[in-house]
Formats: sequence, structure tokens, C-alpha cells
Amino acid sequence: MGSSFFRADHLAIAFGGIKALQDISFTMNKGEIFSVIGPNGAGKTTLFNCISGLYKPDQGNIRFKGRNIENKTPDTIAKLGIARTFQNIELFSHMNTMENIMLGRHIHMKTGLFKGMFMWGKASFAAQEEIQHREKVEKIIDFLELQNIRDKFVGALPYGTQKLIELGRALALEPSLLLLDEPCAGMNSEEKQDMIFWIKDLQDELGISILLIEHDMKMVMDISDRVLAINFGKQVTLGTPEQVQENKDVLKAYIGEEN
Repeated sequence: MGSSFFRADHLAIAFGGIKALQDISFTMNKGEIFSVIGPNGAGKTTLFNCISGLYKPDQGNIRFKGRNIENKTPDTIAKLGIARTFQNIELFSHMNTMENIMLGRHIHMKTGLFKGMFMWGKASFAAQEEIQHREKVEKIIDFLELQNIRDKFVGALPYGTQKLIELGRALALEPSLLLLDEPCAGMNSEEKQDMIFWIKDLQDELGISILLIEHDMKMVMDISDRVLAINFGKQVTLGTPEQVQENKDVLKAYIGEEN
């Protein structure tokens, strides 16, 4: 099952003399929450960048639903059903919640995002298409309980809420695999609990598979089906949260790290 949904085989990439990833291999099952852990500089975000098409690995293969994607462009990979969020919030602060989430629909728009904004006539194809996309976005807003801020500029909203809007924008791509890059970074404990709730809901209610990078070890151990630990670009161990937590090399890698 894992090999047919998502598979990374022997991934390697170097920048100058630095080996950022070395021989990383794992599979993911459909509907799974799979976490990647490791100290700062371990290669976690580099792995995400390879999967989402921002980097081309020097070696290895990435297969998603039976298709090789390691040489595909980011927009092609998004159209295949892989979306991601980033460590740093990438929202447009001068746009409202609805507009920011609507931007996530761009790969599904035939008329183009900006062309569709300048519609002539209610019956035009662009107008009809925009209505359909807005309906999809409204469902996301309802799902994430963002109705009361749908028309508010995101720049004025609390940090945790902005993270939730960014999650909504990723959902607007209609992914079957969602890459979450430190979704709880910078959050207080209440915001963190809310985000954990939403991630579980994505898995349970929407059936979305989640590949997660997170420094909060308690969160990782609470919500993950399986965990991959990497350090200095190398695979340390792969297993259930309990197995990974008890691994001596994992404990050694985290000595001196704040988790």
C-alpha cells in the first residue's frame, strides 16, 4: 500500500561540499500521519523542497501514486495533489482571509486568477468559474471555523490564526498529500493544541495524508502513525513513535536541542 501512494528511494542532494541528504528512503501509506524529526540543520526542509519540486535531487527517486515526480516542476506536483505550508507564514497581509485562501485555487482555474477578477457579464465563463471556486473556499472556511474573520485583513490577525489560514490555502489545492513544515512553530500552547486538533481532523474527516516536520516531540509522538528521524542528512531510524523515542541514536542527536 505504501509503495503505491508515496515512496522516496535513496534520495541524495549536496550543496557545494555539504551533503544535505544522503540515501534517504521511506514509504507512506494513504491516510497516514508521517513525521520527519531531527535537530536543526538535519535536512528536513531540504527533503520537503525535493518532494515539492523546489529542489531536484542529485540521486534517487520520488514516486507519488505510481508516478515519478523528482524532476517535475512545483506547479505540476501541486496539480498531482501535493500541497505544502512553510515555516514562515507566506500570506498576503493586505488581503483578507477569503482572498488568501482563494489564491490556493489558482491551479484549478482555467481563466486564470487575475483575468477572472475582471469579469464582463454575470453569465461569462469566468464568472461561473469564480462562483464554483468561491464555493470550495467557503467549505474550507466552514471546516476551519474561520467564518468570523473571512473578510478581515490577515496582517491584523493573531499568529495562530494566520497559520490556520495558511493551512486553508494549502487545502484549497485539494491535496491528497499535505506537507506541513513546522505548523506549530512560534505558537503558544493553546494555539498548538488547536493545530493538533485540525491536523487530526484532516486525517480523520478529509482522509488527507500528512507528511509533517515538527520540533515539538510531544506533538510528534501524540499524532504520528510513524516517524523518520534524520541527522546530518542521514537516516537515523524509522518506526512507530515508541520505537523512535527509545532509539539511542535519536536521543543522542537531541542532546542539547530544545524540543
